[in-house]
Amino acid sequence: MDSAARDKMQPALPPGSSCPGPEWPEQERAEQLARGAALKWASGIFYRPEQLARLGQYRSREVQRTCSLEARIKSVVQSYLEGVKTGVRQLAWALEAVQGAREALGQAHGLLWGMAEAAQTLEPLREQVVQHKQLQAMSQLLPRLRAVPAALAHTQTLIDAQRLLEAYVSLRELEQLQEETWAPLGGLELPVFEGLGPLAEALGQAVEAAAGAAGRLAREDPALLVAAMRVAEVDAGRTTSLEQAARDWRQRCLRALQEGLEQIHFGTPLQPGPGALAEWLEALRVALPAELAAAEALVAPCCPPHYNVVRLWAHTLHSGLRRCLQQLLEGPQLEAADAFTLLHWALHVYLGPEMMGSLELGPEADVSDLEPLLTLENIEQLEAIFVAKVQASVAQWLQKALDGDVAEWGREQEPDTDPSGFYHSPMPAIVLQILEENIRVTRMVSESLQRRVHGVALSELSAFLRSFSDALIRFSRDHLRGEATAPHYVPYLLATLNHQSALSSSVSVLQPDWVAPGALAPVEAALDELQRRICRLVLEALLAELQPLFAALPSRRWLSSPELLDDVCERTASFCQDFRHVRDPVVQLLLAEAERTVVLQYLHALMQGRLVCRGADERTQAAERLRHDAAQLRELFLGLGLEESVQCAPVLLALRELLNLRDPTLLGLEVAGLRQQFPDVSEDHVSALLDLRGDVSREQRLAALSSLQAGPQPSPPAGGRALFSLVPAPAPPLSSCLPSGSCA
Repeated sequence: MDSAARDKMQPALPPGSSCPGPEWPEQERAEQLARGAALKWASGIFYRPEQLARLGQYRSREVQRTCSLEARIKSVVQSYLEGVKTGVRQLAWALEAVQGAREALGQAHGLLWGMAEAAQTLEPLREQVVQHKQLQAMSQLLPRLRAVPAALAHTQTLIDAQRLLEAYVSLRELEQLQEETWAPLGGLELPVFEGLGPLAEALGQAVEAAAGAAGRLAREDPALLVAAMRVAEVDAGRTTSLEQAARDWRQRCLRALQEGLEQIHFGTPLQPGPGALAEWLEALRVALPAELAAAEALVAPCCPPHYNVVRLWAHTLHSGLRRCLQQLLEGPQLEAADAFTLLHWALHVYLGPEMMGSLELGPEADVSDLEPLLTLENIEQLEAIFVAKVQASVAQWLQKALDGDVAEWGREQEPDTDPSGFYHSPMPAIVLQILEENIRVTRMVSESLQRRVHGVALSELSAFLRSFSDALIRFSRDHLRGEATAPHYVPYLLATLNHQSALSSSVSVLQPDWVAPGALAPVEAALDELQRRICRLVLEALLAELQPLFAALPSRRWLSSPELLDDVCERTASFCQDFRHVRDPVVQLLLAEAERTVVLQYLHALMQGRLVCRGADERTQAAERLRHDAAQLRELFLGLGLEESVQCAPVLLALRELLNLRDPTLLGLEVAGLRQQFPDVSEDHVSALLDLRGDVSREQRLAALSSLQAGPQPSPPAGGRALFSLVPAPAPPLSSCLPSGSCA
């Protein structure tokens, strides 16, 4: 197909058509693609010569197709042109309609502008109409308005006379008249109603005052209380067209009920003073249950049920009391008695059957679900105050008791005795009674307070025992130095032993069942130390009397006469006579230590080398003297009441065997036997005893001493006490015969 034929096949576009012309690049590109596709198709169809014969058929078919396409295009274009003509025609009609509406709106605007000017000319007439209506309303209400001042005065008179219901009715009539005049006057308030607001407030105050005195009115004038409650309830449902705030007299009544109740019981500040808090709490214990009972029986029937008067009363009293106690704790620090009273009252009495937990009160009075009167911080504060005050008081009382007992130690009279003849003083009983009562009384409050006071009691008892021990040391030092000689020095030391014994036997009262085992261990250790110190002081006094007597032992005179030991026994018996005033088992301990002191001093004298036997006769005499002295000491202490099984005098019999041995070559056996009986014997002791014999050669001495090292080391006998280890040989005179350990 040539270009001329294609130009003929293209439809002619009408002038003004928006379809793109051949000059558009997109159209040219489309034509190029179409030609390329046609050429490709034609080259494929007519590639072989035999197919050229069918060229005419192809041409006629393409002509038909082209004509069909042109017809369809013409039909579409024609339909499009007809639609455009219809749209243009309709747009012309719409333009004519809009122009007509614009002309009509312009005419209407002119008419409205003219009417506004006419309305401005009628405004004075409108104002005249409004004034006419107000004057008409005023003329109708004028007789009632003239009576308003008198009605206000009458209402005030009713309020003053406490005729609250009548006053409220009169007030409501006046308020209704005010509402009737308010709308016709366009919200204008007449001067005649200026006193209506203060009058309503006066009535509200009267209602509030009646509610505040509900408890008293319920007994004396219940009608007035009922009237006040009814006025408050009726006014709660009042509606008004005036722009006024709600009076809310119901809430004012509830607040007045609470404030009046708090003012009665908690309005006066608590004045601190001895016993003031206890009296105040006792008064509350009686008054609060009575107040709740009166509220249930008298006040509740006068109030609406939804007031829940009993519950309101209980909660108000609880909150007022709680606030009052908080203010009390924020003030000056309480004394110990007040802190204890407040803790016991708040934790036990208040919620107990005597007060808020009474079975006579209904469930509405239950306050157990409210905040407690005392917070945990308050309880801790009160317990700390009580414990600190109690500790200071106990320390002061114990010091007074000790000072009183110490003051008696320098008396001219011997210590007091009980009917059994034992030295006696009320001090131990006073000390334990003070401590035990403080522990026992705290059981009424709480376990935590009891534990804290128990710890304070043990601490103060330990401090008291230390002070007691220090006082004994000062007493002994002053006596021995001669600064303050005590006429009955030893008897008062023995009396303090009885004090210690009484404390030891009764200290178990300070260990209740809830206390962990071993809590008393420090106190018991302090008591044991005190006992050892007293025993040491007593035995030092005995030693001071015996040392001059033992200075002449052993000697030639000692060999031939028992007078030296007789003096020792006589002095010892005289010294120990006062032991009968000491209670068991301490007296047995004291006698045992006294007997050991005598024996130790005896051994010490033997070890000093003052005597060397000149021959067998003197050794025999020395051995017999040891036997005689051992028997004499045994009889002495048996007579004083000391059991023979605990005596130390048999050691003299063992030494007698060592002196009585005639063959020095056998000394090794005797020394070994002595070591078996007394494992603490040393070479120095044995050497000193061999010196006493006077017939032991160097070789025999070495042989005897070597027997101490031969064989296994003997174990100390069960229950045995040290003897030789306390006797240095040779050594300067002992200042004390007692060890640093226990006397037991």
